[in-house]
Amino acid sequence: MNKEEIISKVNEFLIEEFEVSADKITPDAPLKETLELDSLDYVDLVVIIEGNFGIKVHQEDFATIRTFDDLYNYIITKSAQTTVA
Repeated sequence: MNKEEIISKVNEFLIEEFEVSADKITPDAPLKETLELDSLDYVDLVVIIEGNFGIKVHQEDFATIRTFDDLYNYIITKSAQTTVA
């Protein structure tokens, strides 16, 4: 999957799962505030990411994810590591 495909897939499930409008999801937008995430929502997000991309998401990794672009890049990096491994 290339970056555009990953962005499209991520945005699609975020819009559906977190009921956020597409125009609010921009690369520099703050993830937590835009999606109004609480601790249970983070668990849901991790499960969705793992299910859609076949990667293992570690809780400590989310400390560095602030924006949607951070999330996209994280998924791209983890997907590449999974493919190589």
